[in-house]
Amino acid sequence: MMWGFIGRRIAHSIISIIGASILIFVVSRLSGDPAALLLPADAPQSALIAMRKTLGLDLPMWRQYLMFAGRAITGDFGQSYSWQMPALMLVLERVPATLQLALSALLFSVLISVPLGILSAVHRGGWIDTFGKSFAMLGQAMPGFWVGLLLILLFSVRLNWLPAFGSGGASHLILPAIALGWYPVAAQMRVVRSAMLDVLESDYIRMGRSIGAPERTLIWKYAFRNAAIPLVTVLGVYFASMLGGAFVIEVIFAWPGLGRTVVDAVFARDFPVVQAGVLFTSILFVVANLLVDLSYGLIDPRIRHHD
Repeated sequence: MMWGFIGRRIAHSIISIIGASILIFVVSRLSGDPAALLLPADAPQSALIAMRKTLGLDLPMWRQYLMFAGRAITGDFGQSYSWQMPALMLVLERVPATLQLALSALLFSVLISVPLGILSAVHRGGWIDTFGKSFAMLGQAMPGFWVGLLLILLFSVRLNWLPAFGSGGASHLILPAIALGWYPVAAQMRVVRSAMLDVLESDYIRMGRSIGAPERTLIWKYAFRNAAIPLVTVLGVYFASMLGGAFVIEVIFAWPGLGRTVVDAVFARDFPVVQAGVLFTSILFVVANLLVDLSYGLIDPRIRHHD
């Protein structure tokens, strides 16, 4: 039964990746003709035709996709039109910066959401709980790019405390990490709060209180340990979402990651880089979801039995 559950989840993931590759391939070609950008503005029509033939853009769309998919399986996404290097190599060079930003944003979101979720559950109905729920609503009402612009305006322009763009040291990472990690705080806080409320009503917590165990020990050592399980199982999805959300944040803060590279490639109509970058991010997202699904199946057998 478990192997059947794993097989179905893997099959769904493969279908999702194939669908993403088709969508990326088609949408990237809606931006225009890259041959027109690679040649001078006064290039003759014959030169444009020759360039399209060299790039393989003269073939039918379905044939272009089959050629792209066949090469992509082997890791060959073609040569970048703008950077003059293999597209996959360029993507892999920019991934570490994006991973650094996403991990920093995830760390920020956890450091804020976990204490707020625990305190909101412990002081249910109090001012801390009200503040926590209001903060969560505010977090989901403000998109990351808007938070990023506000952070630049306050901490870079007005106070001149932190750099507004670029990379180099830890100070360059603070503002983009906060902007990227701001939105997931609300969802993670609600997960922690809901799990804590369930655990605090359990019999073993009530028994601990009845025998006089310290409240701090019950909350942080016993209750939070069990309440953290739902959060840990979905952190992979939040991390994958941050990888996708980093595209806009990297552009705002001029962060030299994969997102900014893909955006530059879109404007340059660099199809190989766009396809390699977006498909790579899509695969990371699908794999993260797959791992979360499998972890749910291992934790709760009812999920794989009723799937």
